[in-house]
Formats: sequence, structure tokens, C-alpha cells
Amino acid sequence: MDFLEGKVEILDDVLVGKAGSRDLLADLFLPPTKEKGKPAIVVIHGGGWMEGDKNQLRGHGLFLARMGFVCLCASYRLSQEAKWPSQLEDVKCAIRYLKANCEKYDIDPERIGVTGNSAGGHLSLMATVDSENFEGKGGHNEFDSKVKAVCAIYPPTLVREEVPEGKFNAFAFMMGDKATSSDYEKASPIKYDLSNFPPCLLIHGSGDQTVPLSETTDFYEILKENNRTAELHIYADEGHAFDGERTIGRNVVDVLGIFFKKYL
Repeated sequence: MDFLEGKVEILDDVLVGKAGSRDLLADLFLPPTKEKGKPAIVVIHGGGWMEGDKNQLRGHGLFLARMGFVCLCASYRLSQEAKWPSQLEDVKCAIRYLKANCEKYDIDPERIGVTGNSAGGHLSLMATVDSENFEGKGGHNEFDSKVKAVCAIYPPTLVREEVPEGKFNAFAFMMGDKATSSDYEKASPIKYDLSNFPPCLLIHGSGDQTVPLSETTDFYEILKENNRTAELHIYADEGHAFDGERTIGRNVVDVLGIFFKKYL
């Protein structure tokens, strides 16, 4: 992808909403163009829902902004701070923030996408499959959280109550002790009706030992069964978080840029 000439403007620690007394902060990346009605992308970090922060995918925000996208690298409450669906509520608040400030940042509110890695990929898909529930009260609730396109990178798509004995269950830690089987199902994007799902890009490494490749390929197959627009990129022999390597990471961002240029 070609970059725009000029410098990306970065606004750190923008207040996008509130979770009780807690500020929901994000970093905003504005492309070097005066074009009106720009596309925008909410970028969601990974970390098993229990670690990581908005700085994790700062490079994605910078590179995508140089391609012409307004990017918002958002934070959300981690699972040791608040249980499900707090994480999703915060992501939806970030989407609504962009819609509430579309005139300020020259954004087209109908051209907003979302992307994330690992747990952030799961949250990106969840924000897309269910655009009416889990809104929370973070702010800007007069706007909806619908997005036009989504990219999920090595995302967990099936939240499981059962895990191998002796293995820490990040899902259960996020869901909390009071979660029911129904709650787990409602936290799994693959369990939803995907017949109206927007264009979707899925990226995964075939050697991933943290999130099995099948989590992505099964989701892709259901999208195709529903005649949805879906694109799948499998990186041979790569493990989880493979895009942390600089050269591969840049390639992944290029793939993201091409996809969002086409569908936003």
C-alpha cells in the first residue's frame, strides 16, 4: 500500500467514554489529508482479555492512518477489573465515540470498521455479530455501534467452559463464576446468525498452539455457507502473535489496508 504524503497527527489519551469512575482512553491517529468523509477503524488489542493495552497495536494505527484511515486504538476493562460483557461494552463505546465525533474528525459514520488481534479479534467479531446488545452505558448511546467491515487476526471464536485439566482457562476468568452455559454461548461469535454479517477478513497462523486454526477456518466456512463476503489468509507454520515480527507485521497491515480500502 502507498502512503500519503505528510505527517500523521497523533492524539494520545483521548477520553472516549466512562466505565463507572474509570476513564476509557484511546489514542487517535489522524491521516495527513483534508479529505472529508474519511473511513475510520477501531483497533482492539489482545492479551487474553487480562493484559495488554492500547499501545500494543500502535504501529497498526500509525500505518493505517498513513493509508488514509482515521484510527482509534482503544482500551477496555481487563478481566481482573471487570467481567464479561464489560470488555465488549467498552469496544462498542469506542465505535460510538467515532460516530459522535464524525464532524470533528471528518469521518463518514457509515464507513467505520473494526479490527483486533487474538482477544481483540474476538471482541471485534462480537461487536459485529451483535450490534444491538451489550451496549453498556459508557457514553454516546444516542449512536449505534454498527460497523461496515471487520478484520479478526487469530481470534478465539468459540468461548469454551471446558479446557484440558490443569490448563488456565482465560475464558472462565473473563466470564466470571456466575456465568451460565447460555452466557458462554452468547460470548461466542460463531454461535450467532451470520446471514447478514458484513465483509470480513480473517488472518491466522497454521502453527498456532494458543488459538487453533480451526477457530478461524470454521468461522470462515459458516460465512461462506451464508454467502457472505469473507477473505481468509493463513500464514504457513506461524504461531500465535506471529505478526509481532516486524516484516510479517508490516505485511499483515498491508493486507488490512487493502481490505479496508475495498470495503469501507
